[in-house]
Amino acid sequence: MRTCFFLVIFFVATAAFSQTVNSSSSGPSEKLFASPPSSSGIRCWWWWLNGNVTKEAITRDLEAMKAKGFSGACLFDAGGAEQRGNAQVPEGPMFGSPAWRELYRHAVNEASRLGLVLSMSIQSGWNLGGPDITPAEAAKQLTWSEVTVKGPMTYRQALSQPATKEDYYRDITVLAFPKAATAHAPIKDLQAKAGTIELGGSAPDTRFLLTDDAGAPNEAAISPQAIQNLTAKMNAQGVLEWQVPAGEWVIMRFGYTPTGAEVSTSSGKWQGRVLDPLTAKTFNRYWDTHVEPLLKMIGPMAGKTLKYLQTDSWEAGGCNWTETFAQEFRKRRGYDIFPYLPVVAGKLVGSRDVSNRFLADLRKTISDCVADNHYAVFAERSHRYGIGLQPESAGPHAGPFDGLKNYGYSEIMMSEFWSPSPHRPTPVNRFFVKQAASAAHIYNKPLVGAESFTTIGPHWNDVIWSAMKSSADHEFCAGLNLIYLHTFTCSPREMGLPGQEYFAGTHFNPNVTWWNLSDGFIQYLSRCQYMLQQGQSVSDVLYYYGDHVPNIARQKADDPGHALPEFDYDVINEDRLLALSVKNGRIMLPHGLSYRVLVLPDHRVLSLAALRKVAQLVQDGATVIGPKPKSTVSLVDYPASENELKRLSNQLWGTGESTVGEHKIGYGRVIWGKTAREVLLGDGVKPDAELTGIAGQVFDYFHKTLNGDDYYFISNQNPVATQLNATFRVAGRQPEFWDPVNGQVRPATVFRQQDGRISLPLDMTPYGSVFVVFRKAIPATKQSTLTQHNDPVYKPISTLSGPWQVTFDSNWLSPKSQSSVTFDTLVSWTDRPEESIRFYSGTATYRKTFDAPNQTTDSLYLDLGDIQDVGIARVRLNGHDLGIVWTPPFRVSVGKWLKPTGNQLDIDVVNSWRNRLIGDREKPKEQRLTQTNITIKPDWKLQPSGLLGPVRLMSATQP
Repeated sequence: MRTCFFLVIFFVATAAFSQTVNSSSSGPSEKLFASPPSSSGIRCWWWWLNGNVTKEAITRDLEAMKAKGFSGACLFDAGGAEQRGNAQVPEGPMFGSPAWRELYRHAVNEASRLGLVLSMSIQSGWNLGGPDITPAEAAKQLTWSEVTVKGPMTYRQALSQPATKEDYYRDITVLAFPKAATAHAPIKDLQAKAGTIELGGSAPDTRFLLTDDAGAPNEAAISPQAIQNLTAKMNAQGVLEWQVPAGEWVIMRFGYTPTGAEVSTSSGKWQGRVLDPLTAKTFNRYWDTHVEPLLKMIGPMAGKTLKYLQTDSWEAGGCNWTETFAQEFRKRRGYDIFPYLPVVAGKLVGSRDVSNRFLADLRKTISDCVADNHYAVFAERSHRYGIGLQPESAGPHAGPFDGLKNYGYSEIMMSEFWSPSPHRPTPVNRFFVKQAASAAHIYNKPLVGAESFTTIGPHWNDVIWSAMKSSADHEFCAGLNLIYLHTFTCSPREMGLPGQEYFAGTHFNPNVTWWNLSDGFIQYLSRCQYMLQQGQSVSDVLYYYGDHVPNIARQKADDPGHALPEFDYDVINEDRLLALSVKNGRIMLPHGLSYRVLVLPDHRVLSLAALRKVAQLVQDGATVIGPKPKSTVSLVDYPASENELKRLSNQLWGTGESTVGEHKIGYGRVIWGKTAREVLLGDGVKPDAELTGIAGQVFDYFHKTLNGDDYYFISNQNPVATQLNATFRVAGRQPEFWDPVNGQVRPATVFRQQDGRISLPLDMTPYGSVFVVFRKAIPATKQSTLTQHNDPVYKPISTLSGPWQVTFDSNWLSPKSQSSVTFDTLVSWTDRPEESIRFYSGTATYRKTFDAPNQTTDSLYLDLGDIQDVGIARVRLNGHDLGIVWTPPFRVSVGKWLKPTGNQLDIDVVNSWRNRLIGDREKPKEQRLTQTNITIKPDWKLQPSGLLGPVRLMSATQP
């Protein structure tokens, strides 16, 4: 009853959030695309590192965010400065202390003044807990001891207390059963199956927990009926008095003890145990002590300025018990847990199959408790203040939960993605947004957030266009629409430059050298978010990822429904599967989002509730794709459940077994042995998007609709420029290119309509991206094939050769160094003989005077060639600011400002902190120009820096 009550409050209270974002009455606006509203701005993990912040630094940070177009920040007190061999920073006020609260109040007041949205993590660090969590409130796990006795006899002895942690133990039950005559093979992956451990940090596929080795024929197993409950025969001192029957008997004493999990990466003295996530009682006590006072002290700004609350990812290991767990288990699974507890200790009860079924039920009950007794309670308490949730509640660390179910209580579906990092080098370890986007779609929430650009490894060496833009674009194609920079560290002035920093994350704050030139990249992200936060996503395939636990959907490219590349997909869990209906053959969610086909998991396991729903959907006209289920892997209503599963499976798939087939039932059909892509194409469904380029190149897209307009975000996932042919499932509308780099909108001049689709060529820059928008009606017969390109063709006219005058910031040069130097040719600063320039970090201005070529027209462009290392420059010509370039091609239009002779060109180029830090590495502290807690490793290498060119004037032939 409590769960239903919380859900009603949750969905009613959050309706306003969704309506606010989706209130647009027309398609995307060109004006707002060029200059996105503040609500489309990026946000950040605003790191209060070890609590070492000041009011001055807080105000500076928030004003800097506002000036750059951020929409808000997540206040996140945490430690971690000293990890990976770095130095600690001074300890500030402890989270929640009176001094900390004053800093927090100041931050909320300043955010309110500036019109910024704040989120807040409700502790320091992560793995929710703290210094006042007692052993009784801590996360718990089962523990046991056993002894073998031989009867008949009177047994009167103290049973050994099971292994404990933190000197805290409570009894659950005492069981006895006849000793098996023979040993059996171990239960495969028992610790993971029992919820004792988590299964890694990169969204692992956990379906293997549903299977086991066959075991020996007729292997010995304990009969549940033979298990005697002796709990009442043991006194408070642990002494058991029992008349042992004839034969050998195993006596097991079960209890629970803390898991030993600790809060991670917290500031100062905010250390302690992780709280029990399976019971509402502990969360409510924590809330009343630590969160409620923080909300009360800011009055009406709670829910107005402070709009979201956060907890970070689950990295606390496993847990499998709480005081009321036996009651929770019976309520949710319908049978008594006690006779099956020996399975957790490695015994077989009933059979190997029965034991594995019980373990699946155990994990599912843990997951239900995490969702209903932790995140649902978190949501209910927050919504009393009009505050939504944005916890990383669904992985990628595989705790004992159903990720999508946890997301059901969130307002912002929060995930994470990583920039290239030695710690997470491959896509499967870096990209996790697809699950969060699916959750937003199936729960009808507009915002898909992500802790963005995380790294562990080298510091201050990110190239924006190749490391950051490419990563963001990858996840925009998975459904991301709200960047949270990781990380924006608050660094008080006295910490120097580059200042104090967290051991991980791409450093992105006013202390980075390129902050003043970051506008172009930030505006790019805001334009993408303006487009992607609106409208409704388009996917043809809905993949049901099963009811097993743990369950975490993986990166988009994992493609479990086999829809890619021509079709997209969403992932759905059991709860939302049960809410589906069918209309005109389409599979519908209650809020109107629909799909063409439903795909079942390939492990041939379905809960009876899921299979019953599938049968109803097929009867009503759905197309369902997947193999015939073999088992429920649950003891709920077992063995009658297996008989019903067999009956329903035979009804839907037929009585036989075949590799490929199709069976029509009612108004729908079941298909097996084919992928969703094959079925859709075989049905004559046109691909939603086809992106064809050179073999081996990778492209991706994301499709949205808004009030009848269709638009696709297209990403070139390759580091080189390329041309691709793009075909879209749209007809009778003019294709337009909306460029998020510069905000320009222009119609496609080359396209072809055929068979209800529009095809056009796209010239893509390295890691380039564009929105292709269809909004204006045209005749379905209109074609436009006058040229081969939709983009201008650029040809070099002249190269600006000869010397350049380069001026460096004297504050970052050694004493007596010349700040203005002549470069005879364009070379890296690291190749210069001057030590101050070789190790220079910051901005330098290149200056040259040149005459214009004779064919001066408005179609002349200045191409800067290669820029190292961050890849940002600002161009000024004859006193006119031509803007910031930050992604290839580094090119600006100059024809409007050129004079026949004496053109004055100034180019500001910036590099990262890396080279200056290396230059300071061997210097005495008093001679260093930099100050930071980050240890400059011996293997750090100088990064090529500066304007490398060639700098050329180019003419553009318009298509």
